[in-house]
Amino acid sequence: MREVLDTLLSGWKNGNTAGLATVVRTFQSAPRPAGASMLVSADGTVAGSVSGGCVEGAVYELATQVAEDGVPVLVRYGISDDDAYAVGLTCGGILDVFVEPISRDTFSLLEGVHNDVAAGRTVGVATVIEHPDAAWIGRHLVVRPDGCEGSLGSERANRAIGDDTQGLLAAGRNTTLTYGPDGERRGEGLEVFFASYAPRPRLLVFGAIDFATALARLGTFLGYRVTVCDARGVFATHARFPGVDEVIVSWPDRYLREQIAGGLIDPRTVICVLTHDPKFDVPLLETALHGPPVAYIGAMGSRRTHLDRLERLRQVGVTDTELARLRSPIGLDLGSRTPEETAVSIAAEIISLQWGGSGEPLHTLFDAIHHDDLVAPNPSSDPRLIDV
Repeated sequence: MREVLDTLLSGWKNGNTAGLATVVRTFQSAPRPAGASMLVSADGTVAGSVSGGCVEGAVYELATQVAEDGVPVLVRYGISDDDAYAVGLTCGGILDVFVEPISRDTFSLLEGVHNDVAAGRTVGVATVIEHPDAAWIGRHLVVRPDGCEGSLGSERANRAIGDDTQGLLAAGRNTTLTYGPDGERRGEGLEVFFASYAPRPRLLVFGAIDFATALARLGTFLGYRVTVCDARGVFATHARFPGVDEVIVSWPDRYLREQIAGGLIDPRTVICVLTHDPKFDVPLLETALHGPPVAYIGAMGSRRTHLDRLERLRQVGVTDTELARLRSPIGLDLGSRTPEETAVSIAAEIISLQWGGSGEPLHTLFDAIHHDDLVAPNPSSDPRLIDV
C-alpha cells in the first residue's frame, strides 16, 4: 500500500470509496512480492501494480466492482495451460490478491497510518482476508511498537495478532498469518495479512567522490534513505549530491560511532566505503566490523589495496570472523568502468545478498527466479484459483 498511499488518502479525504488490491501470498515465480498494491480510485484512475502487467486488467475490473458493492474478496490468480497468454500470469507464478473497498467507513484509521509513514515512524496494518464470518473480512488492526488501534473482530484476536506481529513490524516484513476463528494460535479459519511500513533502510556512503554521486542517486532510486559522509567539506556538499537525504561533514569513523551509539544502525543498513584512503578507511571499517549486524559492508579498492587494508585491520584487532563480513573489492564483476556502471555493480551485489541471488546470468540457471518463493500449492484443489 505504501506506493499508493498518497493517492488513496486523497480520495479518502474527499469521501470517496476506492478499490485496493494487495498481493498477500505468492508461489513460484510470481512477478511482484507480498505487499504490492494496485489502487483503483473512484474516478477510475489506477495507481500501483500487483503483477507488473500480467493480470492488471482482471484486477482492475474486480477492484472497480468491489468499490461499488463494498464486498471484499480474496482471489488467486494463476495460469491456464490452454490459454496462458489470455490474461494470466505468463511467468508461471501464482499469487493471492485481496481486494477491498477503502473509505472513511471501512478504514477510519487510514490517515493516522499515512501520517506515520510520511514521518518515518514504524507502523503496520493487519487485515482480515479470510474468516467464516463475513463480517470480519476487511477489518483492520493498526500495529505500532507501543500498541494497537482498531479491531479485527474480537479482543482475543486483537491481542494475539497484535503480539505476534511486533517481530514482523521490527523486521519490516509482510506475511499472511493463520489462526483459529477467534484468534486461537492453534487452528485455522482466520487469515490475516500483515503489511509492515518500516522506515526506509539506510544507505551510508562514505567518501564524497564521483562514484559516490552515482551510488547515492541509485540508492535513492532503490528506496534507501541515503547519507553521504566525508571529512572534506569542499567535496561533501548538497550541490554535488542533490536529492540525497543527508550530506554530513565529519570524520567517517566518528560519524558512524555516533550513529551506532544512537541506535540508528539496524540489520537493514548498508555501508559503502568508497574513499580507498587508509587514514579514513581503516578506523571506519574497524568501527563498522566491530559494530552491530548490518545488511552489507563494502569497500572500494583494488585487490592490492584490499590486501593491505586487511593487514591494517588485523593490526588494530579486527578478527578474521569480523573480516568475513567485508565485501571488497566492492560490487559484482560486470566489467564496470564508469561511476554509473560501478554503482550498478555495487547495487547488484547488495540486492543479490538481500534476496539470496547467485549473481549468475539467469539464462544459465534452472532454479526459481525469485529466491523467496513458497512451495506451490495444488491448483486443482483450491476453489479460489482462477485460471485466466
